[in-house]
Amino acid sequence: MFSEKNLQELDPRYFVILVKDEWDVSIQSRNTGHYWYLHCSGFPEEESCVIFHKHRFQHPYHQHGRARSLKQAVKSIVKHDEYQLKVRKCV
Repeated sequence: MFSEKNLQELDPRYFVILVKDEWDVSIQSRNTGHYWYLHCSGFPEEESCVIFHKHRFQHPYHQHGRARSLKQAVKSIVKHDEYQLKVRKCV
């Protein structure tokens, strides 16, 4: 389960927060426009989550990875944005 403290740390300047509760977070990056869905699996750690991703609203989500915590998932998303903007220049 995502802790209330970690949910409050989601930066609304960086993300459009679509949905957030103790099990699921849906956000959109303001930098790339990509959509992210983070589902807390609760295993093997309490805040372990599966990261899903899509480029456009109409597209289906695909699994992007896993993280040990919400904080680690957000770091992964920020790194993905940096790659998209600097290396791929896709946005």
